[in-house]
Amino acid sequence: MARSTHTTPSGFLLPSIHSAEPFFTQQPNPTTQSKQTETWSRLILSYARHRNLFFVRVEDAETAGGEWDEILRNERIKRKVMPPHLSHILSEMVAKNQAAYEPPKQTRSVLLYWRLPEEWAEVLHQWVTSTGQLTTILTFYEITDPPVPSPLSGIPAVLLRKAIAILGKTGRAQIISIADGEGARFFAATGK
Repeated sequence: MARSTHTTPSGFLLPSIHSAEPFFTQQPNPTTQSKQTETWSRLILSYARHRNLFFVRVEDAETAGGEWDEILRNERIKRKVMPPHLSHILSEMVAKNQAAYEPPKQTRSVLLYWRLPEEWAEVLHQWVTSTGQLTTILTFYEITDPPVPSPLSGIPAVLLRKAIAILGKTGRAQIISIADGEGARFFAATGK
């Protein structure tokens, strides 16, 4: 089969390398493996951003019909990423700060940083400012599930907490305990 790009049912454009059988096999040559892992990392992050996915687990390589099937499998060439290979890719992503093990102290599930926590902090502050909610206490639920979808819709609490902590270091936010869980108050940016 000739290598070609392919558009998935979700509308994601897979690169032509996804049609190459060796792409799905962990390579023995360290240089080749490093380049392959880098390509897989970019593919996973761009797909996660496209689908608004935040987590990938080693088990996703074995789960047929899952949300990661479009990239972890290629039925056209009858190939899929095996769990040890995906585990290696994820460990490299964590080492390069493209992901973090979540929950911590395990190595089978990662939180993907298709935006770094610092970038999420800026997106969050910009959203709060543009919606006129500075100095208002917002619950995590109000931020992650707003009535009008926003760039923050669906963001996991662990990533939201990191973004708020980053804003807190510059005096632009503080986490507040409230009856229903956690919330935050945001402040205008101060001059530097």
